[in-house]
Amino acid sequence: MIDPSSDLSHAVDDDPQASLVDTQFEAQIGKVAHGGHCVTRYAGRVVFVRHALPGETVRVRITAGAPGDRFLLGDVVEVLEPSEHRVVPPCRFAGPGKCGGCDWQHAELTYQRELKAAVVVEQLKRLAGLDVDVEVEPLPSADEGIRWRTRTEFAIDGAGAAGLHPHHSHDVIPINDCLISTTRIIETGVLDRRWPRATSVDVVDASGEAHAVAVALPQGDSTAPYVTERVDTGTWAAEFRLSARGFWQVHPGAAATYVAHVLRELAPAPGERAMDLYAGVGLFALALADAVGPEGAVLAVESDARAVRDAKSNLRHREEIELRRGKVDRVLKPLVRQGIHADLVVLDPPRTGAGKSVIKDVAALGPRAIAYVACDPAALARDVAYARDAGYGIRSLRAFDAFPMTHHVECIAVLEPLA
Repeated sequence: MIDPSSDLSHAVDDDPQASLVDTQFEAQIGKVAHGGHCVTRYAGRVVFVRHALPGETVRVRITAGAPGDRFLLGDVVEVLEPSEHRVVPPCRFAGPGKCGGCDWQHAELTYQRELKAAVVVEQLKRLAGLDVDVEVEPLPSADEGIRWRTRTEFAIDGAGAAGLHPHHSHDVIPINDCLISTTRIIETGVLDRRWPRATSVDVVDASGEAHAVAVALPQGDSTAPYVTERVDTGTWAAEFRLSARGFWQVHPGAAATYVAHVLRELAPAPGERAMDLYAGVGLFALALADAVGPEGAVLAVESDARAVRDAKSNLRHREEIELRRGKVDRVLKPLVRQGIHADLVVLDPPRTGAGKSVIKDVAALGPRAIAYVACDPAALARDVAYARDAGYGIRSLRAFDAFPMTHHVECIAVLEPLA
């Protein structure tokens, strides 16, 4: 524990402007925090610590934090009393000072999910004032939490070797494997060859391709190869063609799981009007169109030029789908002014969330249900609070372990009008 009579503690009190970076101290670790950290305190400030687990006694090194900052960042340099849930990381490149791609390789896989669930619960309580009970569920095809990542961008060092970055660093750590990347990604030989003119290399293992493809960057969109992704929920199936550099869910079980859950929860009926906001290459738009049928209508909105180009190709034969390129907030406002109504809305915003203005305008459309697909629980919680102010509350909430070994978690909240 922190000894307030230590020489270091006195030095900090005497000079509040002194940097604490590289300072080491013994600490009892508290609860998990958003972002792959756990919490402790030192010199009157909160310290967010990587590579720790709740309840452990560890030795921490301060890694970041300027004088006057409200909190500091730290890393475990020694585990004095380990948690019962601590394991040896399966990847030799994971750990303090090593690759920063994974946050929880030192924790049992089931315990990782408990930590993520605790973060979701805490964010919704703190930012939305809601008490929820949620379990983070595994997705198919990643029972051990490894070999699931179908898209990996490798950094290139000064010698042209491919590797990965440490946490919050531009340095490059050379590696000969990445255990969370699929076997087919590693089999491309991306880590065995030199890339003298590249700054990074994107490797994509698409479900509709025989082999993974490597794209050296920088490279223009027009010269990037195209790949096919297949989605099969058991009751609905489709293929999507997109640029290898375009956005697609990185877990092989994610797209089908999310579509199946959204369709089941929204239960779109023939003739209904639906919106797919932040539509990407058209995944939810096509599924909704098949459900509402030719007598229904789907408006898909996307701002990214590459995604819109791919969506046009994927949706081109569906007359009931209208695809608009533009920022969601700018597209919605005139629709609200015109009194347009939507029966159903799917929101799949970027990590920053949809925001107050978009949520307010979505609610003004009067949908009977909204499916919010969120990759950040804090952004979800803020937007759920905005939705409550606009008259919508959570009907159901599920969380999925779409990024094992990392702190990331995918949530799908279904909102409906408050009684």
